[in-house]
Amino acid sequence: MKKALLTIALVTLLVLCLAGCSGSARTLNVYNWGEYISDGSEGTFDTIREFEDWYEETYGEKVKVNYTTFASNEDMYSRISSGAASYDVIIPSDYMIARMASENLLEPLDFENIPNYKNIDENFKGLYYDPDNKYTVPYAYGIVGIIYNANVVDEADAKGWDLMWNEKYADSILQFNNSRDAFGTALYKLGLDVNTTDKASWDKAYDELLAQRPLVYSYVMDEIYNMMEAGEAAVGAYYAGDYFTMRDAQAEDVDLKFYYPDPTNLYIDAMCIPTCAQDKELAEIFINYMLSEEPAIANAEYTCYASPNSVVYNNETYKADMGEDAIAVLYPEMDDFAARYNTYAYQNLDKEMLDYMNTLWENIKIN
Repeated sequence: MKKALLTIALVTLLVLCLAGCSGSARTLNVYNWGEYISDGSEGTFDTIREFEDWYEETYGEKVKVNYTTFASNEDMYSRISSGAASYDVIIPSDYMIARMASENLLEPLDFENIPNYKNIDENFKGLYYDPDNKYTVPYAYGIVGIIYNANVVDEADAKGWDLMWNEKYADSILQFNNSRDAFGTALYKLGLDVNTTDKASWDKAYDELLAQRPLVYSYVMDEIYNMMEAGEAAVGAYYAGDYFTMRDAQAEDVDLKFYYPDPTNLYIDAMCIPTCAQDKELAEIFINYMLSEEPAIANAEYTCYASPNSVVYNNETYKADMGEDAIAVLYPEMDDFAARYNTYAYQNLDKEMLDYMNTLWENIKIN
């Protein structure tokens, strides 16, 4: 009898423990680009920890954020579309958002849980990748440019896309390690539509990338940081905000500069909830938190990316902290942002064109 009572007591205790653990184990799985959130390093705002603290203070329960990163839109898409992992919040780029929406991989958002959406500038609403503002909340935007080491590259050569193909800098050129961005550099260089359905245009871009292949030191994504900062490479196309991160960490014998070739890609990365999400409401609470002033400014300062959030770019302290040169690069004057964006931004390619592009890309990597 005592044994039975002891068993009952232990079972009861176990149930209570499990209930307690369940209450304290609400989790949020966030999947984001590398170096794309203020993480508490060097005294910066720790976005994830601050959200966990804020949530507990606001709702009276604990939450644990599992934060992981991806190197490219294609890597992120592969994991989610294959069912290899489950995430509650993802931050892909515009063209990948359009693809995922078309394949029913995204959940419509409940904006009742995201009141801070009012902070998003109207220029960033109703764009091609989410015309009805159904699936996304813009997180950051920017323009692809070329970073170069002025101690190696002649200033006269630092213009247009030709620098990425200049034989003078063979074995010092870094190319994107993803098909969409790499083909984009070639298509822009040739003056061709980056969203074309004409296979002959893709073949021309393929020939350009093959011609570039002997000059390329490495195909990279986040690896570009260390290579450019250390002077291991001298030329690389990458996202504007990352230039400032590299410049701040450059070695003494490196002098990194930046310019925009014309035309080039304008891009928007946005927060979304995939259909594999386990806690949609918590995901929306997190998105809303990310739009509030302190984390929004902290993330914009840390990443050095332009923000579509009005509480960021209207903040004079933020502008002063970033400096005039950075603000001029991150927020260049444009007569009509939407028109330029709709002309030059990557848009969703149909399956036939995606397969064709990826086949060409595999051939380039093999060669």
